[in-house]
Amino acid sequence: MIHSLLFYLFSLVLIGSATLVVSARNPVHAVLFLIVCFFNAAGLFILLGAEFVAFILMIVYVGAVAVLFLFVVMMLDINFGELRRGLRRHVAVGVGIAAVLVFELAVIVYAWAFSPEMMKYTTALGDMKTENTRALGRLLYTNYFYAFQVSGLILLVSMIGAIVLTLRKRKDVRRQKVSQQVNRPVSEVVEVVKVESGKGVL
Repeated sequence: MIHSLLFYLFSLVLIGSATLVVSARNPVHAVLFLIVCFFNAAGLFILLGAEFVAFILMIVYVGAVAVLFLFVVMMLDINFGELRRGLRRHVAVGVGIAAVLVFELAVIVYAWAFSPEMMKYTTALGDMKTENTRALGRLLYTNYFYAFQVSGLILLVSMIGAIVLTLRKRKDVRRQKVSQQVNRPVSEVVEVVKVESGKGVL
């Protein structure tokens, strides 16, 4: 009973917040409603037993992506009135893309529910007496280890590219030059003074 109540609670809040994301005129409010969507989706994943996906959803999407969207929207001066003027011209394209996505989801649900091969996978997963996180870790770091490492390298390259593209060199800012500091001769840095005994140095 409690499980069903929590499911309907998370679902209703998720649908309502998703509707507000689309209908909100203020982009900052839309991003905040998007964060509410992520939290409720994470609650649904926990009810399904996928706690790893739920925590990843909260840590990555709420902690990084949504906050990044919020800062970008607050920093950029975008005229949303001009963007909404051409909205009616793209309604047909948007409806077509939505129809394709709904069709793909229906095919996936139909294949998962009625395909005999999928039923074998569900029974095999049901027989596993291990946690969701441990099962994903074993699968990720055994069968898909190289793909995981390649994806990490791609993210590293993209991060370095973003830093290089946004790095600006200003002449009025003094920056540390490590190579010049390391290659500087000792004679320019240290001065050896011979002091006689009993006398100081002024």
